[in-house]
Amino acid sequence: MMIALTEQFEKRSRAFAATVSVVLVIAIGMVDYLTGYVLVFSAFYLLPVSLAAWYVGGGFGAAISVMSVAAWLTGDVAAGVKYPNLFVPVWNGTIALTVYFVVVKALVSLRKLQKELEERVRQRTVALANEMEERTRLEKELLEISERGQRQIGHDLHDSLGQHLTATAFASQVLQQQLEAKSLPEAAAARHLVQMVEEAISLTRTFARGLHPVDVEAGGLMDGFQELARIVSERFNVNCEFECREPVLLHDAACSTHLYRIAQEAITNAIRHGKAKFINLSLEKTGEEVTLAITDDGIGLPEKLVTAGGLGLRIMAYRAAMIDASFKIERLPESGTRVTCKLPASRSDASENHVAKN
Repeated sequence: MMIALTEQFEKRSRAFAATVSVVLVIAIGMVDYLTGYVLVFSAFYLLPVSLAAWYVGGGFGAAISVMSVAAWLTGDVAAGVKYPNLFVPVWNGTIALTVYFVVVKALVSLRKLQKELEERVRQRTVALANEMEERTRLEKELLEISERGQRQIGHDLHDSLGQHLTATAFASQVLQQQLEAKSLPEAAAARHLVQMVEEAISLTRTFARGLHPVDVEAGGLMDGFQELARIVSERFNVNCEFECREPVLLHDAACSTHLYRIAQEAITNAIRHGKAKFINLSLEKTGEEVTLAITDDGIGLPEKLVTAGGLGLRIMAYRAAMIDASFKIERLPESGTRVTCKLPASRSDASENHVAKN
């Protein structure tokens, strides 16, 4: 459709240029006639010749050249010029026509080079756009593969190693009870062994949660944020709270995982760089978008880090781009930092419809 419109526009442009060229030859010829044969107007005919050669083509440019020479000589003859012999007007016309033909040839060649350059630029632009699109697709695919791999490892830790450690803890408890029943001193060592196995189970669950933080269920993101706020509060001795006034259901596991990782990185930056003591993690859905906001009361991120864009900030922005979300980080007027990520509601709705159809 676009190509057809372009061709139609070019045809109309050529027709308009051809008409203007003929009108200019006639107008210049009339002026040449009215001013007499003393003043030379041959140079003015280069305007319609150039216009015809550039916008219409070499053939039409040559025709306008012949028409211009004819108009020039006819105007001089009509104005009363007397040539000593026929050779003079023929010679003058030949010289003028040769100059016009050289101009036509030069303009046609230049026009051809310009079109070739424009075509090369267009092809390079298309190739670059395709390459960037392919690169973005590969980066997104690699990130998704990495997330799937982490989820699989998390499942394996939780289901395989976790169950094995649970069975080990149960066997250790049985051994402890047997040793205590016989009042043997080894019962204390067995009790310590049970504690160590239970700590290993807790660590395994923590690692599994870190690798696979969001469940595939629609409400998994809210549960993941609630657990993240609890872990941060306990581990880093800060007040981290999760706020979600109304349920926000995301059926796209990729969107949920990316939002979780963005919140995780923002909280890490708030504690490490901002020295925050209070962090608010909020999730809400309006009619048009899902908004994730992480606000802290710290000293704010260093200006150099925000301006240059640290690795963590670039990763957060990249994750937001992968799910067609906007990303913004800003220093608050008094103190603290706010990180905002807005996901189009249509993205989650599309995912919901996809799930419903399947």
